[in-house]
Amino acid sequence: MAEPEPEEERSESTGTVVIAGAANLGIAVAKAVAGMLSGSAAMLSEAAHSLADTTTEALLFTALRRGARPADPKHPFGYGKESYVWAFLAALFTFLAGAGFSVYQGVRTILDGEQSGGPLVSYAVLAISFVLEGISLLRAVRQVRGEARRWHTTGRRFLRHTADTTVKAVFLEDSAALIGLLLAAAGVSLTHLTGDDLWDGVASIGIGALLLVVAAILARSNVSLLVGRAVPPQVHEAIRDELAGLPTVSRVDTLLTMLLGPDDILVAAKVDFVDEATGADIEAGADEAERRLTARYPNIRYVFLDPTRSNRDPGSRSRVEPAGGRQPAGTSLPNPR
Repeated sequence: MAEPEPEEERSESTGTVVIAGAANLGIAVAKAVAGMLSGSAAMLSEAAHSLADTTTEALLFTALRRGARPADPKHPFGYGKESYVWAFLAALFTFLAGAGFSVYQGVRTILDGEQSGGPLVSYAVLAISFVLEGISLLRAVRQVRGEARRWHTTGRRFLRHTADTTVKAVFLEDSAALIGLLLAAAGVSLTHLTGDDLWDGVASIGIGALLLVVAAILARSNVSLLVGRAVPPQVHEAIRDELAGLPTVSRVDTLLTMLLGPDDILVAAKVDFVDEATGADIEAGADEAERRLTARYPNIRYVFLDPTRSNRDPGSRSRVEPAGGRQPAGTSLPNPR
C-alpha cells in the first residue's frame, strides 16, 4: 500500500480542523445562552470549554498555514516547526481560558450557592451539542484510523507518535468535549433532582480538570517536537536497514534523525563504505540512499551522508545507534507523522 503524500495529509488535517472549529463556535454560543438563562455553572463552563476549543481550532489552522510555507534562504529547512509554536499556544489557551474559567465558576457556585433556573433549555442544548461534537469527533476518528491503517499500526500508537499535532489536538479536544457534556448533564440533572447547586459546581470543576489534562498532554507533545524529536524506533531501524542494504555500504556507524515539522524529516548518518568504493561509487550510493528512503517515507526531505572510516572489522555490519545511545526497544508507528 502506497504511503499518503504530505499534501494529501495536510489537506485532510485542514478539513478536520475547520469542521471542528465551525461546530465548536455554534455550540459555544448555544451553551452560553443556555447557561445565562438557567444560571447553571456547568453550562457556563461548557460554554467556556467550547469557546476555548474554537480559539484552539483557529490557532491550529494558523499552525497548518504558516508551517506549510516553503523553505527560503533565511529558513533553509522550512517553517515546519512554527506549527508547533502555534499548537503550543493553543494548548496554553485551553489551560488558561477554558480550564481556569471552569474551575473558578465551579468554586464560586459551591461557595455562593447560587440557585439555578429551569434545566429544560440546558438539556436541549446539551443534546444538540452532543450530536454536533459527535460528528466532529467521527471526522477526526476516521482520519486517525485511515492514517494508522496506511502505516500498519494502531490508532493509539499513531496518536502517540504522530508529528501532526493538529490531528491529535482535534481528536483529544472532541473526545474531551463529549466527556464534558456528560459531566455537565450529570451536574444539571443532579442539581435539578436534589435542589443542591453543589453538584453543578462539582461538574464545572470536573470539566476544568478535564481541560487541564488535555492541555498538559498537548503542551508536552508540542514542546518535545519543538526541542527536536527523533523518528520512532521502528522507523529508525527501517532507515538503518535501507542504508546498510546498499551494495557499497559496509556499516552505518551513526544515524541521527529529526522531525522538522508535520511533513518533514531530516536524516543524517556516518556511513562506512566498502574499501573498494571509488568516489563515483560513493556519490552513486548517496543518491541511491536518498532515492530509497524518500520512496519508502515521502516525508523524508533531507538525507545527509558523511563517509567515514571505522576501526571495526570491515566485514561486519553493526546495528545503528544514535550519538546519545541505543534507541529503546519496542514497536511503534512505522511513519513518524
